[in-house]
Amino acid sequence: MTPQEISDKLKQKFPDAILEIKIEGVVDPYIKISPSNLKDIALYLRDDPDFQFDFLMCLSGMDYTKGTLGVVYNIFSMKKKHKVNLKVDVPKDKAEVPSIASVWPAANWHEREAYDLIGVKFLDHPDMRRILMPDDWDGHPLQKDYKVPEYYQGMKVPY
Repeated sequence: MTPQEISDKLKQKFPDAILEIKIEGVVDPYIKISPSNLKDIALYLRDDPDFQFDFLMCLSGMDYTKGTLGVVYNIFSMKKKHKVNLKVDVPKDKAEVPSIASVWPAANWHEREAYDLIGVKFLDHPDMRRILMPDDWDGHPLQKDYKVPEYYQGMKVPY
């Protein structure tokens, strides 16, 4: 299936959940979806015989500045050999997205990393805690407005 065919079928099934489709003029075509519909769409993409998206290649947290964070999902079908990218955007002050770890188990650690470094919280995640930074670390280091503290627990931070 081409990205256009995938997006057309998604638009038919979830007309109110598809916010933007960008296929032409980009290296990686994407479909921007409503965060509230993310899990339903992920299940549909995994379970529908036409799609069979059985492989989450990557999940990346993004800071788009101007108060917006996002998550990009790169998914692939091993059986059908097609891929697509899904995007969700959320306001930085309420950065919550449904977890898809129950849909694609590989999302478990990817979601923890995105939470830890960008600050997107994944609702209903089985283990939503920091994975790279210490538990008592303040803030999320990959947010573009993040200020590295001069000291952490009395030790000078060498940056």
